[in-house]
Amino acid sequence: MKKKVLITGGAGFIGSHTYINLVSAGYTAVILDNLSNSNPCILDRLESITNTKPELIIGNINDAALLEETFSKHNFSAVIHFAGLKAVGESVEKPLDYYNNNISGTLCLLSAMQKAKVKTLIFSSSATVYGNAESSPLKENHPRSATSPYGRSKLIVENILEDLSFSDPTWNIACLRYFNPVGAHPSGLIGEDPKGTPNNLMPYIAQVAVGRRSSLSVFGGDYNTPDGTCRRDYIHVVDLAEGHVAALNYYNSNSGLITVNLGTGSGVSVLQVIEKFEEASGVKINYSITSRRSGDVAECWADPTLAKQRLGWVARRSIEDMCKDTWNWQSKNPTGLSDQQ
Repeated sequence: MKKKVLITGGAGFIGSHTYINLVSAGYTAVILDNLSNSNPCILDRLESITNTKPELIIGNINDAALLEETFSKHNFSAVIHFAGLKAVGESVEKPLDYYNNNISGTLCLLSAMQKAKVKTLIFSSSATVYGNAESSPLKENHPRSATSPYGRSKLIVENILEDLSFSDPTWNIACLRYFNPVGAHPSGLIGEDPKGTPNNLMPYIAQVAVGRRSSLSVFGGDYNTPDGTCRRDYIHVVDLAEGHVAALNYYNSNSGLITVNLGTGSGVSVLQVIEKFEEASGVKINYSITSRRSGDVAECWADPTLAKQRLGWVARRSIEDMCKDTWNWQSKNPTGLSDQQ
């Protein structure tokens, strides 16, 4: 019998790619999403890729009654928890929204899981819990801090999960700290489709390339890096999705709490990303270098050794793959899914 997994936020960028990998790995997956940052037409596209019609439950993780009904209806073996607000700048403007959704929502989910005796959780954490780290690569035991309500919400949830695991060792919890997810499914049917102005580099470049935006602002060209621009650890979203399946499979023969970085282990600069995207798309990217952005550090990338040791997982796709797949998605969907029903 196939194991059934609940994916909160499963209609979003990372969640939808993880759905595909779960199905291909033999799992049955149910999506819970309020569609605040996704489009319901994603379900038809997931069905086209997997030949499996996704089951979608529309709702919020703060809805205790809905969660109780969902867990009573389905015999879940695990939960992958993506649902959360994720824009750093917005979190500074709306901290209560972020604490209510990301922290209170997770508490509500954990209570429902405990009541239903579903005690395996894969949590979508973030490299933001390392704060403004001044050196890379970052290991999991690096001191944690946060510079925004978004980062604090991830850090607080990590602390909650550590306390829960300590109080009840029968919980199996994986905290997966992402670095910079980019790319798209190679089919071009699904990809990153931010609503409004993109907060991240790659979708912004893609929208410039496709003509939706006139130019890109590069924040700072005077950092102590080879070309003066910030270097980050970009990871292909399909590699990231495979990391979640690896974490689930880990609990077939292991137990307890693990915290691992999911990254490539190397940094790529902003100007390098632009250059690689130009090569992939054949389009010249219009950009200008402006003043530094507050809070940015020069370099930040993962030490992914532990993920390889514990999960048997490594990132396999290159920055060229990330740019090629992003362009394939964006060029086939120049306005994203905004005009799809």
